[in-house]
Amino acid sequence: MAEAEAGGPASEPAGDGDTDDGTHPARAATTSGTGITVGVPDDGPDGPDGASDAGNTEQDGQTGHADRTVQTGRTGRPGRARTGGADDGGGPGHVDDADSAENIALQIEHLILGAERQYTPFQAARAAGVSMDLAARFWRAMGFPDIGQARVLTEADVLALRRLAGMVEAGLLSESMAIQVARSTGQTTARLADWQIDSFLEGLTEPPEPGMTRTEVTYPLVELLLPELEEFLVYVWRRQLAAATGRVVQTQDDEEMVNRRLAVGFADLVGFTRLTRRLEEEQLGELVEAFETTAADLVAAQGGRLIKTLGDEVLFAADDAGTAADIGLRLVETLGDDPMMPELRVGIAFGTVTTRMGDVFGNTVNLASRLTSIAPKDMVLVDGATRDELTGAGLAPQSEKAADTDEGRAAQYRFALQPLYQRPVRGLGIVEPWLLTRRSG
Repeated sequence: MAEAEAGGPASEPAGDGDTDDGTHPARAATTSGTGITVGVPDDGPDGPDGASDAGNTEQDGQTGHADRTVQTGRTGRPGRARTGGADDGGGPGHVDDADSAENIALQIEHLILGAERQYTPFQAARAAGVSMDLAARFWRAMGFPDIGQARVLTEADVLALRRLAGMVEAGLLSESMAIQVARSTGQTTARLADWQIDSFLEGLTEPPEPGMTRTEVTYPLVELLLPELEEFLVYVWRRQLAAATGRVVQTQDDEEMVNRRLAVGFADLVGFTRLTRRLEEEQLGELVEAFETTAADLVAAQGGRLIKTLGDEVLFAADDAGTAADIGLRLVETLGDDPMMPELRVGIAFGTVTTRMGDVFGNTVNLASRLTSIAPKDMVLVDGATRDELTGAGLAPQSEKAADTDEGRAAQYRFALQPLYQRPVRGLGIVEPWLLTRRSG
């Protein structure tokens, strides 16, 4: 849902007339490194309210680029940009850059949503056949701001309300569950959208084309990427949904669907707070991105699930202790080989966890976090339950003495476990941590 804009709905963003040579009257741009020529659409001779051209112009001052002419209608309304000539009048700085950027933002909104603004929230709720109270709860759950009764909603907003309310009316979802669906979807896609725009603009339009701002390049970039990203998003979602459904149907009973026994691990960068004071913002961002990317790849490759990232820390889960142990050790080994990366410490616990909206909760998660905080640098600590799972599965010996026997050597254990001193852990009582390492030979 777009932020409210004073003065009523925005008009549609593109004229469909062509120039005499058959081309669209738009500024052409080639996205850096792609070789694809695209353009910012022209909106025709009238302003957003159908007012005539006020004739305000701004000269680019860039060789090889046409001057921009911004037309304004009613006072305070953003004008629409079109290509023009130097003879149109005006001079550098004559156009309000903020108005021009706002106008492009409205064009991009129309491109993405595929419909113009035409409803107030009350009108959208009435058209969808739901109460204003329920509509407001759905919108807030999806992460959209309160906008009063501004006319900024589209037919797509009405359809979304109908679908959510329809699932409730059909008994497929309870009202509270529908709110949870809206909230989880909104939070996930909000972060995804921010990440995509930041990454694509940085990677594809840095630096912008001569004479064009990043704002101007955004429209053609979104126009090219939108259909491809939409298809890819649906594909990945279906794949993830299939995997999650498969895990659920393999559970033993209904209780286990919500409260499951999992191995949960945290991986934490040591001394991250000090790094934030020493590194430039760009360097810090690159370090965090490298850490999250490496962690995500390793967790996925070993069959685990990355639950969330917290900048200097990642939370992962696995269905069995052996997978979690392998993930923890691989994280330490891989990141330890990177001279630019700080030391890492990992804590793993096994037990019952509550899963909700893609996250995990409970004492097992808390214990894994506490083990991480006391783990030595570049080491992995596990709890007693993880140790029991590893030894019970034949992945680690009951003791090093047992491993030295003929039977132990024939077992080819993958992991070694060393008991450490018991210690009190805040909120969890006395805990006996075990140092996990990989057996050699």
